Amino acid sequence: MSFQNSVSKLGSPVKELVQSVAQTENSLTGKTEKDQAEVVQWIDKVAQGDLVKAENIKTLNATLVPKTYIATNYLTAADVALYGALHPVISKLQAPEHYSHPSVTRYFDHIQSCPPVRKGADATSSFPVVAFDFAGAPKIEHPAEAPKKKEKAPKDTDASTSNPQKTVEKSQDTGAPKKEKKEKKEKNKDKETVGAEASKKDSGKKDAGKKGGNKPAPEDEGEPVPSMIDLRVGHIIDVQKHPDADSLYIEQIDLGEETGPRTVVSGLVHYIPIEQMRDKYLVAVCNLKPANMRGVKSFAMVLCATSKDGREGGIELIQPPANSKPGDRVYFEGAEFENATPLSQLNPKKKIFETIQPGFTTLESLEAAWVNPVTKSVHKIRTKEGVCLAPTLVGASLS
Repeated sequence: MSFQNSVSKLGSPVKELVQSVAQTENSLTGKTEKDQAEVVQWIDKVAQGDLVKAENIKTLNATLVPKTYIATNYLTAADVALYGALHPVISKLQAPEHYSHPSVTRYFDHIQSCPPVRKGADATSSFPVVAFDFAGAPKIEHPAEAPKKKEKAPKDTDASTSNPQKTVEKSQDTGAPKKEKKEKKEKNKDKETVGAEASKKDSGKKDAGKKGGNKPAPEDEGEPVPSMIDLRVGHIIDVQKHPDADSLYIEQIDLGEETGPRTVVSGLVHYIPIEQMRDKYLVAVCNLKPANMRGVKSFAMVLCATSKDGREGGIELIQPPANSKPGDRVYFEGAEFENATPLSQLNPKKKIFETIQPGFTTLESLEAAWVNPVTKSVHKIRTKEGVCLAPTLVGASLS
């Protein structure tokens, strides 16, 4: 079925809104044949009317959890149609009801803020802006994974399987004289020593179960390297000023996670206008320990370039290459870094990010990179689509 046929099934004024916006945005029908089919399919669902019924909002909310847009990874007519169909439903709800389906609320607010949609909606009286109190909404928690508890061997049992006779000797007292027990103990000790030496020669494995055995090395042991940092492409789907801090933004950033967008607090109010933050794609540091910022917990950090002349010289968001998607891996060029797995969470006590950060910079080409302070080798920061850039700043510091 064609795009026009699908749009014709929409009721007024949603149909007129879609037609108006589609006239100004060529990509609204879909950039590829596959995308075009998805757009038509979703418009048909909206036209049927069941998608936005009260009893189906919960299902729609679950569908929208990992999505920024409903049909593709960019704005299409399907989003305009769904926004128009949702408007009379959302506009009647009160704040507590908004919070009961946060993904729908987040999606609706994002679409209504997109410039082409807002322009088309403002041309009619049917789609006024619906205001949301995101600052007062319950915060989405992203707790760190609890460390696994180490199992301790019972005091009266030897955890090693190389000498089960010790357990028998301690748990079953046969009444033998002390001298005999002592001799058995010495013989068993000799056997255990020989067995341990043979095991070392044959397999080289460490016996961690014995008292004094070596523990596995932590994953962040050794010199800090850039690949320990978890960088990903993010997409700002909502941004508001912090209610209790004039210099802070509170952003909802889509990082391609099933749990939905992360709440991130950034001190950029005095450097980047809020209009330039909305709908922005960026690079986020995702494995820092969550931090409270004036009462709001932040679960990531936005990577920015600061002028070599200081903050007064300007601060810019590092931009991922075109066609990037939320959650895309951002990595450092170089055989030693490209296929490395970042740490699940950086240990603040080891100051890994702080040690590496002085090497972050922007080149003459505006490309973001890490320069090894020892070898002076340059490792560009990139995704599979290309290298990440600063808009204008050369020789900037990244943090």
